[in-house]
Amino acid sequence: MELLVRRIAENKVAFVHQGVGGGTVTSPIWATRTKTRGMVLDLIRAARAISRVELVGATGLTAPTISEVVRELMVDGLVVEAGLGASTGGKRPMLVQLNPSARYSVGVQLERNTCVIVVVDLAGRQIARMSFSGVSSMPPERGLSSVATQVNALLDTAAVDRDKVLGVGLVSYGPQDRQAGVLLTPQPTEEWFGYPIADRLAESLGLPVLLDNDAAAAAIGEYWMGAVEPRSAYGCIYMATGIGGGVVIAGEVYRGSSSNGVEIGHISIDVNGDECPCGNRGCLENYAGPAAVVRQALTTPGLGQRLALDPAGDDFLTEFARLAAAANAGDPAARGLVERSARYLGYAAVTMATLFDLDTVVLAGPSFAVAGSIYQSVIQEEVDRRTFARRAHPVRVVPSVSGSDAAAIGGAVLVLQSELTLGRGRPTDSAQPLSPEGEAADATAV
Repeated sequence: MELLVRRIAENKVAFVHQGVGGGTVTSPIWATRTKTRGMVLDLIRAARAISRVELVGATGLTAPTISEVVRELMVDGLVVEAGLGASTGGKRPMLVQLNPSARYSVGVQLERNTCVIVVVDLAGRQIARMSFSGVSSMPPERGLSSVATQVNALLDTAAVDRDKVLGVGLVSYGPQDRQAGVLLTPQPTEEWFGYPIADRLAESLGLPVLLDNDAAAAAIGEYWMGAVEPRSAYGCIYMATGIGGGVVIAGEVYRGSSSNGVEIGHISIDVNGDECPCGNRGCLENYAGPAAVVRQALTTPGLGQRLALDPAGDDFLTEFARLAAAANAGDPAARGLVERSARYLGYAAVTMATLFDLDTVVLAGPSFAVAGSIYQSVIQEEVDRRTFARRAHPVRVVPSVSGSDAAAIGGAVLVLQSELTLGRGRPTDSAQPLSPEGEAADATAV
């Protein structure tokens, strides 16, 4: 635990001791008071249970400062005492831990053919889940109304106090304008392009809504759930109907200039390939994505009929799951297609690892749920053989701890992170949208 806390603190304490221009702040509190609260709360979360003395050592703050911050967190109900820790030669210290039931958040994964909703507590534990057919056939007004109805029903079923719900993390494919809360793609239909989905859902629910990329959400969820080493640089390949990517460095998502980076599904693997709707040519998604693999199966003699694939269908998640199950069961044609898809994804993983010098690549999303072992094995083989820095350090390929719900859980985690960043509870105006940094639009420092 001490190593975990120290490594998290090393990555977070710097901003406490630096001013805006990088100069030293003689009193680390309280030009960044809310960030200090957030850092302490994050350390408590990561450690599960920790003493005030350990918090002093991890942050470099004074004992009175830590005592005051912990007291505030306890008054807010975010932290509770957890009994006495082990003695190090003197009096046994009192431990503190998160109060999981103090706050909740909701994650909504909006896919073309399915929608997944989860409710998690402050510790990130999933306490309720539901899924239903996607909203691709609906106009945005009706689709979002359906989502809002299901969110309300799930909160009621879980008996969650609405006053404790911090907000909703709405995650979907890109490109997006996270600041405006809109999708910049005519998918699933033209009506969704530029529609203010975050604002409209916030109005329907009376809760803040934060829009984000599904792959980025899945990536940060791994950090929150403790599945990766806190100081690591790791990537996430997210595969649902399409293919996306995310990179997290020391607990922070790589955003780029508009938060539309690491879209590995749209890197070109054939400069002379067919044009993709994104505008590029020969995109990875059109060779290795579930829709592409299903189409390949339909043109493989006998395979489509054997697996009862629907040539006119558009529910590629269901069709791909059937194909993946056949590959697992030993069908040679099905396995050959899945392994070819995995090989292409291996090339993409090598590209991602080389660009960002990653030490881990996480495989997340519903399309890895059935044939994940095949993908993991093949991608690991490519990474071991081809990564530029392989002689400096290994790159592990691992499955997501959140499985097929990684994006929805990650969306809820992004909202929880806003609590850690701000060090505050739910905004006074419950329908006020969250900014991409997690702050309410007019939030002020505590």
